Amino acid sequence: MRMDTQRLILFVIFSMSLVFLWQAWERDRNPPPPTPAKTAANGAPAAKPGDVPAAPAAPAVPAAAPAVPPGPGAAPAAAPAGASAPFTVKTDRFAVDIDPAGGVITRVALEQHRDSDDMSKPYLAMLKTGERTYIAQSGLLGEGLPNHRSAWEVLPGPRELAPGADSLDVRLKATAANGDTVIQTLTFRRGSYVIDVSYDVTNNTAAPQAPYAYFQLTRDAKAVGLQSSFAPVAYTGAVVYNETDKYKKVDFGELDKLAADPSRKAPFTGKQDNGWIGMVEHYFVSAWLPGEKKSPREFYARKLDGGLYAAGVITQSATIEPGQTGRITMPLYVGPQDQDAIAKLAKGLDLTVDYGIFTVLAAPLFWLLQWLYGIIGNWGWAIVAMTIIVKSVFYPLNHASARSMAKMKVIGPKLKALQEQYANDKQQLQIKMMEMYKTEKINPLGGCLPILVQIPVFIALYWVLLSAVELRHAPWILWIHDLSAPDPYFVLPVIYAITAFLQVKLSPTPISDPVQAKVMQIMPIAFSVMFVFFPAGLVLYWLINNCIQIFQQWHMNYLLEKEAAATAAKRR
Repeated sequence: MRMDTQRLILFVIFSMSLVFLWQAWERDRNPPPPTPAKTAANGAPAAKPGDVPAAPAAPAVPAAAPAVPPGPGAAPAAAPAGASAPFTVKTDRFAVDIDPAGGVITRVALEQHRDSDDMSKPYLAMLKTGERTYIAQSGLLGEGLPNHRSAWEVLPGPRELAPGADSLDVRLKATAANGDTVIQTLTFRRGSYVIDVSYDVTNNTAAPQAPYAYFQLTRDAKAVGLQSSFAPVAYTGAVVYNETDKYKKVDFGELDKLAADPSRKAPFTGKQDNGWIGMVEHYFVSAWLPGEKKSPREFYARKLDGGLYAAGVITQSATIEPGQTGRITMPLYVGPQDQDAIAKLAKGLDLTVDYGIFTVLAAPLFWLLQWLYGIIGNWGWAIVAMTIIVKSVFYPLNHASARSMAKMKVIGPKLKALQEQYANDKQQLQIKMMEMYKTEKINPLGGCLPILVQIPVFIALYWVLLSAVELRHAPWILWIHDLSAPDPYFVLPVIYAITAFLQVKLSPTPISDPVQAKVMQIMPIAFSVMFVFFPAGLVLYWLINNCIQIFQQWHMNYLLEKEAAATAAKRR
């Protein structure tokens, strides 16, 4: 049975389309959460009474999971004397808004990364508005202990990292119902996207204490970044890493199911002595990082009221004797998915850059792209250079494919004659075609197998270019100011359509299937329309790949036509 290259190309296209459709089906299967519940006057979801959990009675980590901390919408307690309004902390990496009503981080503006829609504004890795919620909350667990629903007093101190200073401490104070003094300290460091959140608890009672603290990220389910029906989108949701489960995504749809049926098994192991938990979106990640040193911790993720979701970790301090002070510290990373940087912060954190099943191929390809950028200094030209290198590596396979396709084009008239001669005898037509392939020394699969070998590499490259934050807002030339965004003037998709049309013209025509021939004619237009919605970096890769393939095919066609002419002249 004849299987020519056009059929393979169609197979690849349909396969990619199935991937895109599957992801679209996943988004439809897990739709956005329902309309938020009734809200309080400040726009936050209305609180429920009694939603603050009681601290476990035992001084050690209990066998049963402690109740999960409350949602973000509960009204704070009455502010004590000296309580302050929300304020902003500025460093060389970000501007962070902190609300003393709960000590909540309500906004993180990354100064070195720009907003997707307005380049004059910084990217908001966290925010709390009427339309969006993505915040970091923490507090102590237990009756009368301050948490993210309590009012905190802001202690005096600088709010901006001073020139030459390496760190900045911002402190908030609260007093527990039992008289304990609690100081929450947020430590910012120069050149770092990590915020150390610490609780210093002074035991003013007559009995030893070992309080629990929780640290959680709360957000809505709205995705950011590339959101096209024609292209796969990056994962948005909770993630957890530990030695038991390794890297695991906990999507919002799974949390919806757990909320509807609490008897369902949780998708990850909660009690651990290692690991971290966070939330990811396209290009960026926020994560609580308890540290590499093994210590008891409990991870949780759940659906909250108002269409919000929380993921966090619960830890316990060492025993605090009367009159003594104990500290609980949890680092919080809020920043880009810079693979080299985040890999140094916590084991497995670099896995938030998701290349899918082709990670084993994508990781070295990204290393190559990054290395080329270090030499060239431009991500666009680095993509061009990488494409040329990859095509060079596969040159022997591409050469064999081009030669097979060129031979098929040369014997095209003979095949057409056979088709006309055996129009009413398909079986005899197949026999004669196979005899001709044998006589002409043509392998009908010769143009297919080399391409099949390269498909995983092409897909891995696709995910590298889609996922690398380094390409976000990276310029190339002239009108391309952001390789992660679609071409604003559709120049690259149009040029791609022209090259795809030329490629079809250089390929052998599927004479046995007129419908397939028509499909091959309209395919360049269909693909170019789809590429209108793709990031410019991806289209650039496909365009360069096409140009190289066209030159190679044209050169091979020329050589074989010349050989055929020379052979015909000898026979005369």
